[in-house]
This record gives sequence, C-alpha cells and structure tokens, in this order.
Amino acid sequence: MKIAIVCYPTFGGSGVVATELGIALAERGHEVHFVTYQQPVRLGLLYNNVHFHEVHVPEYPLFRYQPYELALSSKLVDTIKQYGIELLHVHYAIPHAYAGYMAKKMLKEEDIYIPMITTLHGTDITLVGNHPFYKPAVTFSINKSDVVTSVSEALKQRTQEIFEVENEIEVIPNFIDPNKYSSSFTDCQRSLMARDDEKIVTHISNFRKVKRIPDVINIFYEIQKQVPAKLVMVGEGPEKEKAELQCETLGLANKVLFLGNSNEIDRILCFSDLFLLPSETESFGLAALEAMANNVAVISSNTGGIPEVNKEGISGFLSEVGNVAEMAKNAIYLLSDEKVLEQFKKNAKKISQEFSIQNILPLYEEMYEKAYRSRYKNSY
Repeated sequence: MKIAIVCYPTFGGSGVVATELGIALAERGHEVHFVTYQQPVRLGLLYNNVHFHEVHVPEYPLFRYQPYELALSSKLVDTIKQYGIELLHVHYAIPHAYAGYMAKKMLKEEDIYIPMITTLHGTDITLVGNHPFYKPAVTFSINKSDVVTSVSEALKQRTQEIFEVENEIEVIPNFIDPNKYSSSFTDCQRSLMARDDEKIVTHISNFRKVKRIPDVINIFYEIQKQVPAKLVMVGEGPEKEKAELQCETLGLANKVLFLGNSNEIDRILCFSDLFLLPSETESFGLAALEAMANNVAVISSNTGGIPEVNKEGISGFLSEVGNVAEMAKNAIYLLSDEKVLEQFKKNAKKISQEFSIQNILPLYEEMYEKAYRSRYKNSY
C-alpha cells in the first residue's frame, strides 16, 4: 500500500511514533511518504520505499501568520496525485486532520477518493483542541476522518468527554522497537555521566509546564540526600532555564547534567537506574516506555495513560500529581536496595515487550485496510 504520513518532525512523542511507524511499514513492503515542513528527526536516512516531501510556506506581507494548513493541504494534493497515494495517515487532529480533510475535498473534485486515518496523541485534544477557538474545528476533523485512533484508553475517554464525537475511536497504543535498544555500551561511557558509586536518575521531555520540571528536581533533591546520585535531564523547552536556576539555588549544579535534545536516548537510558515522570498529564507516556525498554524502573504520576504503561509495584511506582514526598520516598526505596531495583528493572523490560512494534504494527495495518475499504462511504 502507498501511504502518506503527516506528523510534526520534532523530538515530541507523536513525531517519534509516526516516524518509527513509517519506517516499520516500509520494512514490511509498504511505500511510505512523509509530508511535513522538515525531515523528521528520527528519520536518519531514506530507504528505497521511504520518501520525504517538504512543505514550503511562502512568506507574504499580507499574512501576519503564514498559513501552514493551506500549504500542507496543497502539498498533500500534489503528492497524492503524483505518487498514487492510497491512504493518508495524519498524526494530531489540528492542523493535520484539518488540512487532510481539505485535501480530500480538493481531490474529490477530480474523482480521487483518499481515506484518512487520524491518530490522536494528547496535546491536540487536552490542550490545544479544548480551546474554544479550535474546538469546533477539532470536532469536525475527528468526525470527518475515516478511522480515528488514540494512543491510550485514557485519551479515548478524555476525547469523548470533551468533544461530540460521532466516530468510533480505536485504541492503538504507542510502541517501541526492542531491536533498536542496545546494552552493549561500555562502563567507561557510563563514567562520563556518574561515578561508579552513584546511581543515575533520568528525565526526558520537552520541558513544558505540563511535565512539572520543578517536581523532577525536588524529587532528586530528596534522593541525593540519602543515595549518591546524578540527575540527567534530556530535552529543550521553556522550563529549562528555570530548572537550571532551581538546581543552582538548591546546590545541585554539580549533580545535574542538562544534555539538551539528543539522538542518543538509548545510550543515556542504558546506564540509567531510575526514570522520573511526574507529569501533570500524559496521554500515554512514551518516554517512560522507552526507559522501561532499556531496563529502567519508573517513578511517575498516576495520570492519563501512564498507568497503562507503568505498573504499580511491578515496573515502578505511581503517585498522585504533585506528591513529591511520596515519589521521592519510593525512589529512595528502589535505589537503596540493589536486589529490589534489579527486579523492578527486569519487570520493566518485560512489560515494555508487550508494546513491541511487532505486536502493534499489525493493528495499524488492520486499520488501514478498514479505512481503504470505506473510502467511498465517507460523505466528506
């Protein structure tokens, strides 16, 4: 099947999932075309049946804000016609599903019927989509999609609570590819982050307020009082500068490493003992899943889709949002007992395998077939 994928090409979870999905589909013999404003960060190289089409947004003095949705829908029309695309898969309701619908309308004028799958990832629903300015457009885009999927049961329920959804929403969880995680790095590489007697605690995110970065640092502040440890912070975002200042204020500057965005997540997680994810909300918790795939136990908040990934008392512990004291207590418990920590790490690895792409990919292919069969039934 010839598939066009629209996603954000950044380090965010939706872009990572979309890119990894496209690569896996190509390996299964599908022809995949990524359509976005720059090459996705996880798309290190292009294969014979993986293509990238850049969306250019011309600048005109008339526009205060350049109309990306218009440029994207036009690019989709051109790409679908030129390459004979059979199915469109958009990640994020807005602007991608909205632009996808406009492309469908334009193509229908030429008797070209292209089915569209929309995958909801979280922020497009819980933050942006819930804004009064965008809510009608999001509702419209969801209901005009041929198939709608969400990355967790929690996100599905939240979507149904916020919007007047007419379409059925299929839950297809995020995934990891176990074959892409290596544990062959040497101890000398670990020494770049911490001493042999120090535990490595890690946090990876886009450093937005929803990630509760101050909680990450406050949890670590309590940890390092009782356990020799280093905190590795991976990512960029609006809360990073405040976090650096917080570390200086608490006297943690020499115990916290800010690495920025990185393409070596597996290398960092390989040496990590504990992963912190105290978010206000998470539609799924992909960062936690990637940590678990690397044999890392997880301390997280009990919100959104996280409990569907991190299992209480098995792969880690769950606490109510903002309960820093309990999260720190659980973290210290794990880090203070090598035998207990090792068992939690093994459990985390085992649970992560349930989300292997080998298990999830067939679910998407089934949805593709469903959407393709319904391409003439949609009223547009």
